[in-house]
Amino acid sequence: MDSDRHGGSPHRYATDSPLVSDVSSEHFPGVRQTPLYSKVVGRACLVLALFISSLRGAECADLAENEVKQAIERGKKFLIQEQAQDGSWVAEPEVQVGISSLCVLSLLNSGMTAQDPTIRRGLQYLRSRSQDDFGGRNETYQVSLMIMALSAAKEKSDAVRIADLAQRLENGQITSNNVGAWSYGLKNVSQNLGDQSNTQFAILGLREAVEAGASVSRRTWERARDYWERNQSPVDGGWGYLVGGADGDVGRPRSSGSMTVAGVASLAIIQQMLLSDADVAADGSPPCCNERPNDMAIQNGLNWLGRSFSVHHNPGGPGHSWLLYYIYGIERAGRLTGQRFFGDYDWYREGTAKLLAIQNPVDGHWVGTGTYESRPVCGTSLALLFLSKGLSPVLVNKLKYGMRHPNNPNVLLDNNWNRHPRDVRNLTELISNMPRWPKLLTSQDLDLARAVKTGGVNSMMQAPVLFITGPGRLSFSPAETQLIKEYLEEGNFILACPTCQGDDFEASFRELVTQIVPPGEGELKLLPPDHPVYRIEHPLQPDGVKLYGVDFGCRTSIMYSPEDLGCLWDYWAKVDPPNRNVQLKAKIVRATQIGVNVMAYATGREPPDKTQVREVAQNKGELDQIERGLLQIALIKHEGAWNAAPRALRNLLTSLNESVGMAASTKTRDLMLSDKNIFRYPILYMHGRNRFTTPEDERQQLRLYLDRGGVLVADSCCGAKPFDKSFRDLIKQVYPDRKLERIPVTHELFSEKIGQDIRLLRRRTAEGGENTVGGNFTTRATEPILEGIEVDGRYSVIYSRYDISCALERQTSGNCEGYLPEDAVKLGTNIILYSMLQNLRLQPGEIAP
Repeated sequence: MDSDRHGGSPHRYATDSPLVSDVSSEHFPGVRQTPLYSKVVGRACLVLALFISSLRGAECADLAENEVKQAIERGKKFLIQEQAQDGSWVAEPEVQVGISSLCVLSLLNSGMTAQDPTIRRGLQYLRSRSQDDFGGRNETYQVSLMIMALSAAKEKSDAVRIADLAQRLENGQITSNNVGAWSYGLKNVSQNLGDQSNTQFAILGLREAVEAGASVSRRTWERARDYWERNQSPVDGGWGYLVGGADGDVGRPRSSGSMTVAGVASLAIIQQMLLSDADVAADGSPPCCNERPNDMAIQNGLNWLGRSFSVHHNPGGPGHSWLLYYIYGIERAGRLTGQRFFGDYDWYREGTAKLLAIQNPVDGHWVGTGTYESRPVCGTSLALLFLSKGLSPVLVNKLKYGMRHPNNPNVLLDNNWNRHPRDVRNLTELISNMPRWPKLLTSQDLDLARAVKTGGVNSMMQAPVLFITGPGRLSFSPAETQLIKEYLEEGNFILACPTCQGDDFEASFRELVTQIVPPGEGELKLLPPDHPVYRIEHPLQPDGVKLYGVDFGCRTSIMYSPEDLGCLWDYWAKVDPPNRNVQLKAKIVRATQIGVNVMAYATGREPPDKTQVREVAQNKGELDQIERGLLQIALIKHEGAWNAAPRALRNLLTSLNESVGMAASTKTRDLMLSDKNIFRYPILYMHGRNRFTTPEDERQQLRLYLDRGGVLVADSCCGAKPFDKSFRDLIKQVYPDRKLERIPVTHELFSEKIGQDIRLLRRRTAEGGENTVGGNFTTRATEPILEGIEVDGRYSVIYSRYDISCALERQTSGNCEGYLPEDAVKLGTNIILYSMLQNLRLQPGEIAP
């Protein structure tokens, strides 16, 4: 099982709280819990409890987003308890080193580090073993697994041992008659025939050895490639368990799921290891205009998986054997080839549902149906590897688009979307090795036409970045264009660049931009030299790196590079091929640095894992179920970039939990003002950047909501004037006899009576004054400015014309007028606490019909 440099998971699997953290006191050190806070929070929680208990039919919400992490924690606890005093996991002597390596590997991938006592003892046991301790019948498995475990620990002291073990694997490859496979043993192999299972483990081990700095002969990889291609079924494209090679289909077993995922993943690894510069010009220029074909052996294997996929049994295998071995292989094949779906199946969701269903409810272990996976420590390790590695953040969706075959809409008539097949896969793999980033990032292909027909924008939400590339003119249907627009409106990011410097591509992308952003705001403009993207990770020279962009929401949300960056990403390699062209190397470094900077700007280095992805709720006319005892706030949808700061509300609620002690749910709900579910939430949150209008029925329902005790909290992202004007118009229409008036700084909202004393906060403003457009900005300490509407002696509308939301997200464009992040948290915290302390008396019978 490959560790993918995963020396400690980037994810936190906390068992003491179901809340996932995006922000903490280390991000916003100015917020802290005080005795006064405790008193106020206690009062607020009492009001909250009374409010929620009055709601008829309220039930605990689905905890699906936490079930995976809870299952991982229970599985980890089981393995920790099963560790022997000498640091091993007890098994038959002939496989004890391999099983112990597997347990260490799964725990490292599940969130533990080399500093945890369990891992330290396990590593000490492995390091104390001599070669004679695992030189029996299962030698190939055990050597490979030890390499993976030591590589995952990422301790430099193991480098020599890993290199020695890798050499032992290389020497054990069956080279007679160019077989290219591995068998159970690594000695006297000339008479052995080898098999696919041992061979895939050897490849996984050698890959991790390369990651740790070991050298592996190119000829070793070539022989392994030939072995897999020779033994692929020419009939159906899959692989079956086969001892030795076979010509044609004589004596060939039928294809199985476990061996087909092994073949796909092995070839994907080998493909990366066998990169070549043979087609590169002497000046280092690669042939970017030439189509680099996909590996047909891999594609045929993926096609077999699409037709045969199941997580309930090992398809094509004998009976129900080797289920967990196969399920973890699904993760490896899907991740290494960038596939979210095999056929119509979302492999991670399907596999996760199966594993959660068969986890032992008493002690959290798993057992499978194979020789070793029927032992709980082995079965649990395989399940943990699938769950934890499959949970890895998806950084980029690569857009799959084009003309379809008239008789088979799943078949594209051209490959223009994918002229450089490994571009974003290579970039994400590079980023995974960088400091301050999650240690296991992935990318995936996203079929646009399929997304339109199936999951809509939810099909796109796993990744925060959409990458669009191609050699010619883009042509999307209205439904496809609308889907890209919705993806952008949900707070995501779009990056585009041409293949082969295509002028037609750029012209059509500019047209697309005008269709997915509000009129008059969709023109791509050259980013200024002081834009954060030029310095966020690598120092780039703006005069030598041309990037164009469109500001949407808090930041630049669309970027375009006129260079074919993907071509050079496609040539990137963790280990350079022999005689790599020095000038090509320099071009690759520059292109990948641009890509890294764009990804860092787009995500803040915090792409969500798969349980954190917020799906767009579909309104079916049903009333929401409210989580008991938790504050829940709804985000209002409108026409004016309503989700300009998608993480702002979540970050604020997380801060309330961690720094203040409020019991708040970080799951946000998006609602139109016309949705009767707004009456289920004591606070509505609204922000935006662009102008918008609100229909009469929505205005009437908002008035009813406010009059009955609800609170509307709003701010203008980056102090945007179009949103500010539209919001003022909305409030004037809702309350024609009143107007927004400044809340006096002497009001309790700004005092320690509510939270902290915030009568003086830091705010960025234009140097020329509040009405200045553009120009330089300065930061000064000043009184916070909030405006509101009073209803029955309380503020039912609280509004800031200066930015709070973008500061909460910690990602702003260069001309963002508003509060600094730490002060935005203080201001937002006081606003929420004040709102909760109002006399909330909504009754179920009062919900509008």
